[in-house]
Amino acid sequence: MSFLGNQAPAAALSAASQDAEPAVDRAAVLAARAADLNARWQGASASEILKDSVTEIFPGRLAVVSSFGADAAVLLHLVAQVDANVPILFLDTGKHFTETLMYRDILVGRFGFTDARALEPDTADLRDLDPAGDLWSTNPDICCRIRKVEPLQRALSGVDAWVTGRKRYQTSARAGLPFAEVVDGRIKINPLASWSESHIRDAFRDFKLPQHPLFDEGYRSIGCEPCTKRVAEGEDSRAGRWAGSEKTECGIHLGMNI
Repeated sequence: MSFLGNQAPAAALSAASQDAEPAVDRAAVLAARAADLNARWQGASASEILKDSVTEIFPGRLAVVSSFGADAAVLLHLVAQVDANVPILFLDTGKHFTETLMYRDILVGRFGFTDARALEPDTADLRDLDPAGDLWSTNPDICCRIRKVEPLQRALSGVDAWVTGRKRYQTSARAGLPFAEVVDGRIKINPLASWSESHIRDAFRDFKLPQHPLFDEGYRSIGCEPCTKRVAEGEDSRAGRWAGSEKTECGIHLGMNI
C-alpha cells in the first residue's frame, strides 16, 4: 500500500465523543481518565497498551502520529499487529530528508497500513509567513507552528486520543513521561515510554525491521533536514535536533501552544 498523500483526517474519522461532556467538567474528567489509564497500564507491555487503546478504550476514535524517523518502525510494527487500519498521521513539512520520505513509503507498504495520511501546512501560511522557505533559520518556532503544530491540530479535531513513540530515555525533559497524559483536550498515549534504547535496538533485530537510511550515518533522531544534525558519541539521542539553540521540541508535545 503506497502512502495516501494529503488527506482531511477529520472527515474519515468517527466523530469524537469529547463534545458530549460538559465543558466545565472536561478537564477534570480527562485528568481522572489519564490517571486511571496509567494505573491500569502499570506493568503492561507496549503491545498490551496499544491493543487496549485501539480495540477497547478508543475504538475508531484514535490516531497514531509518526515522524517515520530513526525509531518509528518499532511503534508502527506494534500498531500493525493490532490493527493496520488505524489512521497513521505524518507531518509532511516540505523540509524532510528525501530518505525519510522513502522510508515512510517502505514502512507503510511493509506494514500494510490502509489509512496513512500526509498532513501538509496551509498554503496561505507558507505564502504569508515563509515565502522564501527559510523561516526555519530565522524563527524556528513559527516555522514549526505552521508546518507541524497547526496541521496536527486540524487533523486531531476528530479523535479522542493519539499515540506517539516518545520514550523516557530520549531527553531529561522526558524522564517522567507517563503512558497516558492529557494534551489539548484529548488523551495522548505513549506506549513505549518505559522502553530503553537497548529495547529499541533489540526490537529492530527481533522483528527484522528496516532501519532509517540515515541511522548508520550518525542520526539518532531525525526531523526536518535543515534542523537535524548527527549526534556525537555520548549525547542524548535528540541532541542533533535544533543543535546550538535552546529549542528542544517542535511544539506538538508542548500543548501545541508554541
